[in-house]
Amino acid sequence: MLPYLPASRARIRNLYIPRHMEAQPVRDKQSIQHLYNTILPELAKHIHQNLSAVIPLFHDFHLERIIDTWTKDPDASYGTEVSVENGNVQQVGLRLRLEGFERPGADNFDISKDLLFKLERGSYTVGPDKHNIWLEKEYLQRWEKPEYQEVAGKWIEELIDAITQRLENFTG
Repeated sequence: MLPYLPASRARIRNLYIPRHMEAQPVRDKQSIQHLYNTILPELAKHIHQNLSAVIPLFHDFHLERIIDTWTKDPDASYGTEVSVENGNVQQVGLRLRLEGFERPGADNFDISKDLLFKLERGSYTVGPDKHNIWLEKEYLQRWEKPEYQEVAGKWIEELIDAITQRLENFTG
């Protein structure tokens, strides 16, 4: 029988676990909380700043954080609750609701728009829906100011396009 040697155990462990997989960040409670409590509020600030010209066109607006607790993790065992606590939430994001567009000559309408963070095991993507990706990041990767500005700018651009389309439908 071999004597117990911690250094030997570490060498053996390295034979079975490739070095590139050792410290890979994964979706867990802490990474989801970081996105929800830090990244989303900062992104919401940038979006709100870009909305200053659009907000007065509507009677009311709401910009809120969202968590999808309905979509099950395909790797989760049966009966495991989808929650931040369990680290198995698949999507978080922001939802904007603009209510009561009020301008002479146009019918009143409401509009809503989501910005989704699709959470994979080792990274996440950001975009207006599950299929369009504007940004992909690992969980421990820091967001830089230009990234906030770029995502907020693209999202506002799509929102303005949607409002314009609604107005063209009324006049056309």
